[in-house]
Amino acid sequence: MSARSKIAKPAGQEPDELELQVAQNIYELEQNVAELKEDLRGLQFVSAKEVDVSHGKKAIIIFVPVPLLKQYHKVQSRLVRELEKKFSDRHVLLVAQRRILRKPTRRARVHQPRPRSRTLTSVHEKLLEDLVYPTEIVGKRTKVRVDGSKLIKVFLDRKDHTALEYKLDTFSSAYKRLTGKEVDFEFPIYGQE
Repeated sequence: MSARSKIAKPAGQEPDELELQVAQNIYELEQNVAELKEDLRGLQFVSAKEVDVSHGKKAIIIFVPVPLLKQYHKVQSRLVRELEKKFSDRHVLLVAQRRILRKPTRRARVHQPRPRSRTLTSVHEKLLEDLVYPTEIVGKRTKVRVDGSKLIKVFLDRKDHTALEYKLDTFSSAYKRLTGKEVDFEFPIYGQE
């Protein structure tokens, strides 16, 4: 077992420097932290990407295989906290590596219909949920501006207000980078949603 075994890359692709760093840190956590050892043993990730957030800060987005997402959720808060200590100037986000399939055309000889989970809308909604996990999304509004551009307002559960306040810009920047859609995260004021 080595840090390289934490990366599940397709055959023929080599991991970059950031992915090797993330793999090494997860491997060290597995070896050195007794509470995490059992939970991190079988976990792998597909890739890692660094994105710019406002005010010169950066965030690391770690893409995990969809079947392993539930196992990651068990240790996500602790794992993210430990990784953010290792990458002191960057936020860490975990999202599932989902695939979008095109709409079937007349020419394509598709024998089975496209699953709902592989549509663009579904993948973008699941990505939004992955970004803010373990917080729940309690409401969503789409604001269409006069010029035709859209802004999605996402309301997060108020009970996690203190723990996530500093990450709202990171969520917005990461979602914009991954999907191209503008999104604004807020905590609802009671009596308003």
